[in-house]
Amino acid sequence: MDFDYTVSTSKNFDKAVLDTEQEITEVGMRVLYTHDIQKKLAEKGIKREPFKIIEFCNAKYANEFLNADIKIGLCMPCKINVYVKDNKIYISGMRPIILPQFFPKADLGNMHKEIDKIIQTIINNAK
Repeated sequence: MDFDYTVSTSKNFDKAVLDTEQEITEVGMRVLYTHDIQKKLAEKGIKREPFKIIEFCNAKYANEFLNADIKIGLCMPCKINVYVKDNKIYISGMRPIILPQFFPKADLGNMHKEIDKIIQTIINNAK
């Protein structure tokens, strides 16, 4: 089982970020913040190719995950990264289906599988 779901895209970087943010809202999630890592590192004199982390959440799912195990908050909110590596643009997200490995006593029902499918849908539609 892979930790991440990553695809490449032929879109330019900014379009991939915008489309990812739009797809997040299309599935009923809310974009909380988009971190511009390239810009933040440049402020410290570090050069890096474009890299943005899009944080998003759905209050209902967030509450259910926290009720299952409060420490799942360490993995929240969900994040999708859009980045450039080797002159290619990638869209990548952590797969929630790995959560039972980290929280084996938590009763997650099918939530982790549902969110996993949603993240893959967001990424596939944004690419």
